[in-house]
Amino acid sequence: MSNLKSKTGLDKNAPLLLRSDSKAVIHAPVDKIDIPEWLFSLTDEEYQQCSIAHIAGAATRSPDGKRMSINVEMVGPGLMVQHWTEEIADKQHCRLVSLSDMFIQQQRSKMRLAWDMTVKPLSASSCEFTNSLLVFETDALLAFFENGGAPPEQVRDALQRALDAHNEEETPNFAKSIEMRTLRASLIG
Repeated sequence: MSNLKSKTGLDKNAPLLLRSDSKAVIHAPVDKIDIPEWLFSLTDEEYQQCSIAHIAGAATRSPDGKRMSINVEMVGPGLMVQHWTEEIADKQHCRLVSLSDMFIQQQRSKMRLAWDMTVKPLSASSCEFTNSLLVFETDALLAFFENGGAPPEQVRDALQRALDAHNEEETPNFAKSIEMRTLRASLIG
């Protein structure tokens, strides 16, 4: 296996382990949406309002100047600390990557994640927001599955269910937050 890594240090060839996609409608014109502007100016309070599982969120910059979103949240029984670094930051497409920490029952594991958000037009005044979360294999995560006290497939399936449930809850709230930010900016501008 090649060890090609992106500028963020994440292995681009790591096998995909889990994926969750969720969609919601934003009632605003697609050309007015700016996902990175929304994400990197989201306050801690606004982030927490998008899910009951969101504990804290903030924005910063990596040592090489890339924008980052630091998030702390519960996904199922696991506490996640994510260090999202921008990889794509187009107005209608934002992709971030993170080598995240997951804590479950006194165990800690590392997860390689990608967070992909896109919008596509539905009409002149609405668009479809897609929120995708991808989990890639790491040695630490595979060891966590093996040592989880249950068959690895059962642990993986439980994590998939937790990821899907979390994504289904936060996606419409992210869409509503983007919509409010976009409409507010249209009134000001």
